[in-house]
Amino acid sequence: MSSMFDEGLDKTEANYAQLSPLSFLRRTAEIYPEYVAAIYGDRRMTYQQLLDRCSAFSGFLDQAGLDTGDVVSVMLPNVPEMLEMHFAACTGGRVLNTISTRLDAASIQFQLLHAESKVLVFDSEYSDTVAAAISNMATRPVLIEVHDTTAGFLSGKISSAIPLDSAIIAGKANAHLRGPHDEWEPIALSYTSGTTGNPKGVVTHHRGAYLNAMANTVAWSMRYHANYLWVLPMFHCNGWCFPWTITLLAGRHLFLRRADPREIIRIANEEGATNLCAAPVVLSMLAECGGEGLSFKQPVRILTAGAAPAPRIIADVERLNADVTQVYGLTETYSSIVMSAWKAEWDSLPVEEKYQLKSRAGVRFPACEDMEVVGPQHTPVSRDGTSIGEVVVRGNTVMRGYLKNSAATNEALAGGWFHTGDLAVRFPDGYIAIRDRSKDMINSGGEKMSSLEIEEVLIRHPAIFEVAVVASPHKKWGEVPCAFINVRAGHHVTEEELVVFCGERMARYKIPNRFIFGPLQRTPTGKVQKFRLREVAAESADQE
Repeated sequence: MSSMFDEGLDKTEANYAQLSPLSFLRRTAEIYPEYVAAIYGDRRMTYQQLLDRCSAFSGFLDQAGLDTGDVVSVMLPNVPEMLEMHFAACTGGRVLNTISTRLDAASIQFQLLHAESKVLVFDSEYSDTVAAAISNMATRPVLIEVHDTTAGFLSGKISSAIPLDSAIIAGKANAHLRGPHDEWEPIALSYTSGTTGNPKGVVTHHRGAYLNAMANTVAWSMRYHANYLWVLPMFHCNGWCFPWTITLLAGRHLFLRRADPREIIRIANEEGATNLCAAPVVLSMLAECGGEGLSFKQPVRILTAGAAPAPRIIADVERLNADVTQVYGLTETYSSIVMSAWKAEWDSLPVEEKYQLKSRAGVRFPACEDMEVVGPQHTPVSRDGTSIGEVVVRGNTVMRGYLKNSAATNEALAGGWFHTGDLAVRFPDGYIAIRDRSKDMINSGGEKMSSLEIEEVLIRHPAIFEVAVVASPHKKWGEVPCAFINVRAGHHVTEEELVVFCGERMARYKIPNRFIFGPLQRTPTGKVQKFRLREVAAESADQE
C-alpha cells in the first residue's frame, strides 16, 4: 500500500550513507590531526599519522591485487600496528581476520585455508609458527612482517616476508580509506575458540561494528579523549569493537604487549588510563597486586566478560581504585549484548549484596534490540531468579552467519533469534545471571545443577585463586561435580577442608566428589577449557 511518503522522498547521496566504523578515523583525523592516537613505550603516533599509514597500506593491498571479499589475516599482539589493521585491512571491501597469537601452526593453517587468506600480517615473534603453518600450503598468502624493535625478536627469518613499513611506502601513491559499497558487507571474520572439532568462522558486517562501537560509548558513559589501556587481546572479537570506539572518541590507545598485572598498573598510572577491558582471570591477577600495596593512582573503569566474575574478585579489584562493570556477549554478537547496568539506589546496600548484584550479567546492551531467556518451547521463563532457560537475542549486532557453514548458521539463527547456548535465570527487575553453558550443566541422579553456582561458592575460600567445576561420570549417579582448583601463591588447602567449606554453604549433593589441584587449561582466547577438564575428570574417574 502506497502512502504520501512514497513520492519525492527518496534515499539519495545527500540523506543516506553506508554505516562503517572506518568513517571514525577519517573524522577524528580531520578534527584532531595532531592529537596522540597511540602510545607504546617511547613511541607516539598522531591521528594524522595513523590515517596516513592506514590509507597507504590500503593502497598496497590494491597493488597486491586484493578485491572485494578478499581476506587479510593478522597475527599480532597488542601493538599499534594491530590498531592500524582494524582500519587498513577493511577498506575497499576487504575483510579483516584476526588470528589468536596463542594458536599452533595447524590451527593457523586451518584458518588461512578456510578463509582463503590473500595476505598474512604477522609479528616477528611468531615467525617460526607462521613458517610451519604455511610450509605445505599449495597457495600461500602474501606475508607482511611487523618487527617490534622493543621486543627483542629476530626479524627476517622468513625471507619472502615484506616489512610492513616497506609495504606502506609502496602503497602511498594509491592511498585511500574507502568504506563499503553496502554496510552489510563483511568487515571481519573471527574464528570461535573451537571447543570441539574445527572452529567456526563468524562473519560480521560494517553496520553491526559501527553500531556496537557507538553503543560502547553509551553503555560505559565514555568521555571524549579517553585513555584506553589495551589489556584485552585485540585479536579477540576485534577487541570488543574498542579499536573503533576509542578512535571515534579521539582517545589515546595505550598499548601493552602482554597482560602483566604490575605493568597494567604501572602504565595506567604513568599515562593516566581511564578505561580498560579484561577477562576475569586478569582481574584475579590484579586482585593479587592489592596484597603488594599496588593500586591505581586515579580511578580506572574496567569492563570484564568471558565468565561471570565472582563477587569477591570484583570487590578486591575495586579496592585498587577501580570500578568494575560486567558485560556478556559472544563473538557472534560483536561482543556485548548484556551489561550489568548499575542503579544509584543500590549504592547504599550492604557490601556483600552490592557485589552480588554487580556479578549478574545484567540487561540489554544499547545496540541489542531484543533479549529473552526461554524454555524448551521458546517461551520466556518466569522472572523468579531460579527458572533456567537459554539466552536468545536479535538485532543489528548479530553476525551474518558462519562462513561456509549454512547448517550451523541456520541452527544458530532458528526462529528469528540467535541462540547463544548459554543458560541463565531472570530476576523480577529484568536482569539476568548466567548459570552455565547448556553443555556444562551437571545432571546428578536427576538433579540438575549449575557448575557456576558451585564455582561461586568455592571462589570465596581465601586460598583459592581460580576454580572450574565440570561433570565427572559416576556409576550410581550418572554425573557428579568435579572441581579443579588453582591455589593462590603462599596458600595451602586440602580436599577435606574444601568439603567442609562447601558443606557449610551448599546442599550436600552439590559438593564436588573430587578436587584436582593445579593450573587450569585455557582456550587461545583465555577461556577455561572445560571440555579438556571433563576429559581429565573422566580419566581419573575410570582409575578409581
